[in-house]
Amino acid sequence: MADTFESRTITVRIARPRRDVYDFTAVPENFPRWASGLGKSLKSVDGEWIADTPEGPVKVRFTAPNDFGVLDHHVAIRPGVDIYIPMRVIANGTGTEVILTLFRLPDMTDDAFARDAEWVERDLRALKALLEG
Repeated sequence: MADTFESRTITVRIARPRRDVYDFTAVPENFPRWASGLGKSLKSVDGEWIADTPEGPVKVRFTAPNDFGVLDHHVAIRPGVDIYIPMRVIANGTGTEVILTLFRLPDMTDDAFARDAEWVERDLRALKALLEG
């Protein structure tokens, strides 16, 4: 039987057309404007995206631009530890729903998982405020 991880799906509704939201969020350089979890800066270095986090630099791989609203990304927090972050931008009426699934990492405490979920919620609210502002 395959191992599975506890997960939490976090969403935010944004009063903007899906294409506008996707076009903004699909640009890696825009992530530091709303995704504080990836640190204060994100730069392309020799074809790789590097985020400057409090724990030091981490590599980030993004899904290629697509017509399906898929914004999955992988964060390599250290060698051998790659965090998969599934994210979608879907139409919700004339607006948009942004959906991110947070997986609980092995050995993560209940408190740490709750803090990560709160952090994602803050980041998604920041995205909403930025795009609706």
